[in-house]
Amino acid sequence: MSETKIFSQAGAGAWTATPDGNRRRVLLHTDELMMVEFAFDKGGVGALHSHPHVQASYVAEGRFEVTIDRRTEIIETGGSFIVPSGLVHGVKALEAGRLVDSFTPHRADFLA
Repeated sequence: MSETKIFSQAGAGAWTATPDGNRRRVLLHTDELMMVEFAFDKGGVGALHSHPHVQASYVAEGRFEVTIDRRTEIIETGGSFIVPSGLVHGVKALEAGRLVDSFTPHRADFLA
């Protein structure tokens, strides 16, 4: 059994293109929890979708129009939001920015 990685330094991890034209990199994960950084260009969209994972997101940089269960708000640098399991959600980058998302349990599809 491999040892769990418990630290991640700035810039660690490879960026992967997302199907909607953005980028993501997995920072850390266990079976129970995953932290992922997403990067968006201005106008970039995280298409509406849902998943069984609970998601907590922190806006590390930029401004995002965030829609969760048909409710939309503008969230800026330093703001955050939670997406309960199964709710339809998505984002639009009003300027270039980054989100740091945590998922529980981990997103196995991001490790493939």
